[in-house]
Amino acid sequence: MRKIDPRNFQRATRTTTKDINRQIVLNLVREYQPISRADLARRMEVARGIVTPLVNELIEQGLLVEGATGASPRGRKPTLLHVRAHDRLAVAVDVRLSETQLMLADFSGRPLATELLATPSTPEELVRALAPRIRRLVDGHAASGECQGVGLVVPGMVDRATGRLINAPTLGWRDVDLRGALEEAVGLPVHVERDAVACALAQMWMGQGAAGLPDSFVYVTFSDGVGAGLVMGGHVVRGHRDAAGEFGHIPLTLDGPACLCGSHGCWEAYTSTMAVVARYLGRELATRESYAQVRETGLTVADVIARARAGDAGARTALEVTGRYMGLGLAAIVNALNPARIIVGGEIAVGWEIIRPAVLEALAQRTLTQGSAATPVVPEPHDPQTRLRGAAALVVAPVFAAPTIG
Repeated sequence: MRKIDPRNFQRATRTTTKDINRQIVLNLVREYQPISRADLARRMEVARGIVTPLVNELIEQGLLVEGATGASPRGRKPTLLHVRAHDRLAVAVDVRLSETQLMLADFSGRPLATELLATPSTPEELVRALAPRIRRLVDGHAASGECQGVGLVVPGMVDRATGRLINAPTLGWRDVDLRGALEEAVGLPVHVERDAVACALAQMWMGQGAAGLPDSFVYVTFSDGVGAGLVMGGHVVRGHRDAAGEFGHIPLTLDGPACLCGSHGCWEAYTSTMAVVARYLGRELATRESYAQVRETGLTVADVIARARAGDAGARTALEVTGRYMGLGLAAIVNALNPARIIVGGEIAVGWEIIRPAVLEALAQRTLTQGSAATPVVPEPHDPQTRLRGAAALVVAPVFAAPTIG
């Protein structure tokens, strides 16, 4: 049950039901396209006369288009409906510690062009580097459609109301107005989101298996940093100050390796990409400089996984130990939130067959009930564009989201 706040509410109006039904129609078309008006009416269990005006409004708004006619055993052939996606575009930007990726995609998530650059050392330099690249992508594909906005994914906490990057430990950036600066530079709406949340949004809005997702799941990304995108009851959980999901900075120990956030023993310090590589090399992460030294070796998690598969015992041990630490942190998520599923993403997910036993064993040891221990933990199929698809979803999802009522 959701409580109505008597000090902050939105009353229902005569159009409330219509607004909800219109969004239902839009999402049914998105899920089952191509689909006829008659099939929409059957799925909604209403008369076709109720569906037709809603469809007409969505066509007038440019959200649906009519396509070919379908087969019919008798009478007039139905005109099939599609979501208008091919000529509505979004720029997706994924900022990571070492590199930043850009993608121009249509509203179905189909990539049209990509670019890659080394991530600059300051946010001001990042905006200056991104602006001409975004304009070049948009102008170069003007014939393909109109760009509706930019989705920017960052490895840190974001104030959604202002678009400010509050704290990105891996980048060393604090209190930065990325949205305002980039909007001014490119002349397009900009949406900024934390990477783990964007990955969860990618599952909900831009994934092939979105319809089969439970309405309660957690996406945990293990990359340069570690974070969780929390979805409960079909809604992203953001917290009072938009900082929910920072499980990567919950300490497993109080005297463990140094974390880039400035603390010690954080889950991230045990399970990030640099933690995996350092463990394999036998190095200690004691300072920010030690992270840089490990990075300078050029060794990656993919390399460690490849060596483990080739019979390198040290590589396999490093991955299995990392898997145990992953399971300990996942148990905390299960005990706190009890999600229906946990999706593991990031570079280490590629080696799931190696780390899975250690992950599940630690999860079972630290969860409190048999049901909790049985929480499905699944790797995301290797997709290097998950964060980019999540960035595109920042532009696309609001079009399809349920209206806010009350």
